[in-house]
Amino acid sequence: MSENSDEATAPGADWDALAASFDDEPDHGLRDADLRRAWAARLASWLPPRPGDVLDLGCGTGSLSLLAAEQGHRVTGVDLSPAMVELARTKLAGRDAVFLNGDAAAPPVGEQRFDAVLVRHVLWTLPGPGRVLRHWRQLLRPRGRLVLVEGVWGSVTPVGIPADGLTALLAPLAGQARVERLSGDASLWGREVTDERYAVVATYG
Repeated sequence: MSENSDEATAPGADWDALAASFDDEPDHGLRDADLRRAWAARLASWLPPRPGDVLDLGCGTGSLSLLAAEQGHRVTGVDLSPAMVELARTKLAGRDAVFLNGDAAAPPVGEQRFDAVLVRHVLWTLPGPGRVLRHWRQLLRPRGRLVLVEGVWGSVTPVGIPADGLTALLAPLAGQARVERLSGDASLWGREVTDERYAVVATYG
């Protein structure tokens, strides 16, 4: 799965068909300099302070992967859409980054372990999120962290995961989780938003 737009996209969306226009959303393409700086600052506060290995699941066209690489991290991106993966490879050409076609719930990384697993607007689309989180936890090195950007979209039939629901899912994994509210920061979205948007950073060891 790929990152979703401000108006959440159904899990069954044709991401290959959406790939060409995916970066047109302000928080996807990060083409605006102020918006890009806002995400870069948040990402720097969420990821490990020293350069390490970051797994970006549901990486889409690689916009967050690029920010992580610019901050010195070695990035492995995974997306279900071959078209998204190709765009990410182009976007990060020449960077210390590898992009793989695969399922975010079971990324094809073998025995490789990471200092951080970064996931934006993907977990809510996956069946069995508790099981998925346990698997992602197993992909971390000691003192690794999960960086999960999620939310709840829509007022009539809302979809997503509320922050308290996600922290409850993380509780059995015995890490230290902090919630950072993002709805009030219009610089991240290119406009004012009223729905629930947040990041959870869970650290282990």
